[in-house]
Amino acid sequence: MLPRAILLVTGFSAVIAQIVLMRELMVVFHGNEASLGLMLASWLAWTAFGSAVLGRFSARSARPRRPAAVLASLSAVTLPLAIAAVRYARSFFQTVPGEVLGPGQTLLAAVVVLAPFCAVSGALFAAGSRLWTAEISVAPGEATGTAYLIESVGGAVGGLLASLALIQSLSPFEIGALLAWLNLSVAGLLLAGVGNRRQVAVLVLAASLVPFLFTGARTLERRTLAREWSGFHVAETIQSSYGNLTVVTSEGSATLYQNGLPIFTAPDPAAAEESVHYALLEHPAPRTVLLIGGGVNGSVGEALRHPTVGRLDYVELDSKILDLARRRFPEEWSAIGLDSRVHVHSGDGRFFLKTAAVRFDVIIVNLPDPRTAQLNRFYTLEFFREAAGRLNPGGLVSVHLSGAENYIGPELAGFLRSIHKTLRLVFPEVAALPGGTIHFFAAAKPGTLASGANELIARLRSRNLRTTYVREYYLPFRMMPDRLADLQSQIRPLAETPVNRDFTPVAYYFDIALWSARFHPELAGVFRALARVNFHLLVLVTLLVLAIAAALLRRVAPGDSRRSVAGFCVASMGFTLMALQVLLLLAFQAVYGYVYHQLAVLIACFMGGIALGSWLALRRPLSGMRPLAVLQAVAGVSAPLLVGASVLLAKPASPAGLFVAGQLAFPALAVASGLLGGFQFPMASRVYFEKGSRSKGLGTLYSLDLAGACIGALTLSAWLVPVFGFGKTAFLVAAVNLVPAAMAALTFPRRSVSR
Repeated sequence: MLPRAILLVTGFSAVIAQIVLMRELMVVFHGNEASLGLMLASWLAWTAFGSAVLGRFSARSARPRRPAAVLASLSAVTLPLAIAAVRYARSFFQTVPGEVLGPGQTLLAAVVVLAPFCAVSGALFAAGSRLWTAEISVAPGEATGTAYLIESVGGAVGGLLASLALIQSLSPFEIGALLAWLNLSVAGLLLAGVGNRRQVAVLVLAASLVPFLFTGARTLERRTLAREWSGFHVAETIQSSYGNLTVVTSEGSATLYQNGLPIFTAPDPAAAEESVHYALLEHPAPRTVLLIGGGVNGSVGEALRHPTVGRLDYVELDSKILDLARRRFPEEWSAIGLDSRVHVHSGDGRFFLKTAAVRFDVIIVNLPDPRTAQLNRFYTLEFFREAAGRLNPGGLVSVHLSGAENYIGPELAGFLRSIHKTLRLVFPEVAALPGGTIHFFAAAKPGTLASGANELIARLRSRNLRTTYVREYYLPFRMMPDRLADLQSQIRPLAETPVNRDFTPVAYYFDIALWSARFHPELAGVFRALARVNFHLLVLVTLLVLAIAAALLRRVAPGDSRRSVAGFCVASMGFTLMALQVLLLLAFQAVYGYVYHQLAVLIACFMGGIALGSWLALRRPLSGMRPLAVLQAVAGVSAPLLVGASVLLAKPASPAGLFVAGQLAFPALAVASGLLGGFQFPMASRVYFEKGSRSKGLGTLYSLDLAGACIGALTLSAWLVPVFGFGKTAFLVAAVNLVPAAMAALTFPRRSVSR
């Protein structure tokens, strides 16, 4: 019972802690795919270190319960310390809220902050496996496979519970207190030994600690939050499904921060006017308007000043932003909540566009730059086609992106060219307005857009719009012929300019390059070079490196080649599982929108698939190299099959079809993807520990699995997927599995072991 409990709590705690700490790190650091990749890679690397290195210490103890109890107690302490360290990191780097930090600072903070908890978490896997070996009396290969199964079950339950309930109802430190209580309870039971009275006493003592733990958690929450926002007056902070929301007030204005980045400030008449008036003035008589995001800063009220507007649909992803607006921005909310022309929708703007019964004269995308894969979905070829299909005759689409008043650097120019080219593939007429923010207008019919500043000024006057920032003497300056010509020359698409697509999201790669170049100019050339890498050459180099590594393994350990091959297969499967998870989540995101709760279900299904695969493998006496070779070959075709299925699911369908596919098809793909890795690990464990003399390295195989996943975290979402797309990335994943499959096949002559 206790070996099972420690492994369940380990998986449960690790996944919940990962969600909490990643969210906390995103408040301090830039939340794009590159920074998330650095954070996740640090997490996996330290967990692998703990499993492989620290896990060996638990094997030396003649009483395996003691090291397991010590590690569980350390896990209880290190998570709250890590949360506090993240919140103090801003003062260490001497930054203020909203200031974006660079990749070097992100990596340094992630490596330092995550080290204690992740190393302990990895060591707990080895300690739990050792405890299982000692108390259940099974071979090391069976023990590690069982530990993998039980930890996966705990992780699946923890991920689902955290995403659907804990994050929204408890503060980070309260969640930390809950996990601390669980780990301390398990540690106490381990040390109590055999005897019902002792165990009951431990549980009673643990229950008495609950009020103290939660009181301390609330105190830490207040103090660390004050430190994190030092110098600012925090009016309110809440946790939503999509991140941390904090309202800061200062000198008559209030700013809403989401994950540490400012979303909007109110009142901010300049931003409110520019976000809607330019687009609405481009249309001769806008009657129906769709505003995707950013309506709380006053832009909804500005749009309603156009006398022809009879209906405005405003879509906001996070319902808690709307709740905050009601409480904290009453003046701006009055235009949204009290005007019968406004229809507010909480949900994904793209999904709304697919399923809406209304057609629109003007569609305004009022969102930040596509700095993440989620935001990138509103700047792709597929989205622009969906938007064009929902326009009335003579309708137009407006998007705005960060620009520059004068000089546009090569990274920014490449980014703007990609969006410009993507728009031109859908719309016959595209215009751009220069400035610090560049507005793109795209019309479904030629001759729709205004001929110049004079026509916009005439419409401004005829509609009796008395504006401050979009007015007669600003418009001619923004639209000076030389400025327009200069902008066109800088953002005119080149032959090699890539198109931004759902399944080749290159725009957010450009944003990652921009982010990195701001802090490390020398990285600009690196990102440009990576974007120009020949894919076929990359595949050949990857195969060559893996082949050399395989040859070295066989040469270094000629008498132990089966064990080396098993480790190599597990590492490549770790990379493959990370690839399948990234491809699955990005595909679901592109097709159905960022439905966070459904993504939580997908991750739980993925981990549930791992648990199911491990359970099936443990019930079958399979081991040896032939099954490993076959499974590795199956892993090779898994990514292309997943991408093919995703492409089919992305085709237009009815709202009912979209709902059914999202509720059934994608969860089924998640289970199947996880099942593959879960089935392999126990089989590989039997081979890896078949000689029965490796009990001191019970965490080594698990660390190889995490090392492969670490490489995937660093390369997949921040480089391979946006630059090469889903299809080529899947082909590369298939190539990665060729070498270990061949290595396993070459060992067929050796007798395999069956149990």
